[in-house]
Amino acid sequence: MTITIGQIIDRLLEQAPVNEPTVDSLRVGSAQTEVTGIVVVFLATQAVIEQAAALGANLIISHEGTFYRHQEDMLGTHDDPVINEKRELLDRTGIAIYRYHDHIHRYKTDGIMMGLINALGWVPYVEEHLPAATVVQIPSMTLERTVQYLKEKLQIPFVRVVGEIEMTCTRIGLLAGCRGGAALVLPLLNDYNLDLVIAGEGPEWETPEYIRDAVHQGKNKAYIALGHAESEEPGMKELAERLQEEFPGLPVHFIREKPLFLIL
Repeated sequence: MTITIGQIIDRLLEQAPVNEPTVDSLRVGSAQTEVTGIVVVFLATQAVIEQAAALGANLIISHEGTFYRHQEDMLGTHDDPVINEKRELLDRTGIAIYRYHDHIHRYKTDGIMMGLINALGWVPYVEEHLPAATVVQIPSMTLERTVQYLKEKLQIPFVRVVGEIEMTCTRIGLLAGCRGGAALVLPLLNDYNLDLVIAGEGPEWETPEYIRDAVHQGKNKAYIALGHAESEEPGMKELAERLQEEFPGLPVHFIREKPLFLIL
């Protein structure tokens, strides 16, 4: 049976209300094109596009934007050599890209957040799901052990930490992606009496500096930055697994990029 890109998109949009404005759209390609294979990723890098072509897939579902800004229509850099080479690769391979960002975050329980919670095995410890965060209460472990646990479960080489490594962690706030800024984190820390915040990323001069001062004052607080991709890839991996079940006749692949930053 022929399945088009438009049919895949319709299935994706069944999972949550279609609210505007949204960045979710078919960025490259036509909805009428027959799908030969799907690649699901955090972000469609040049290497990912090349791998998709090698796999015979012609649809990439990408959580983040392909051309380096959240609002890609604002880019206005048609003469950029890196962007032009990437666009030429897409034209040459005939690969379509669907941006799937807002809707997966709008699932009844944020699909990206649930991917992270499932990967960590913390579903039994969920205390409350909030619009932009989840509060969990885990069995007590030191900050040092928590770091090792995160690295093992998420299969990541490093995290960035602010806090005393011997401190005990039990009440934790999880914020996937770019939600580690002070406007979200500080009320969460205080309203829910958290020991630790685990975020993807956020401005370094906001939450990390707050935690630095809290520790200096003798307060039991800590912050861990996983990395944006590291915190959101598990949710996209779960999406790929769901699409494999819903479209058994189509090859569906999840591609995890290499870590963006080197450890030197």
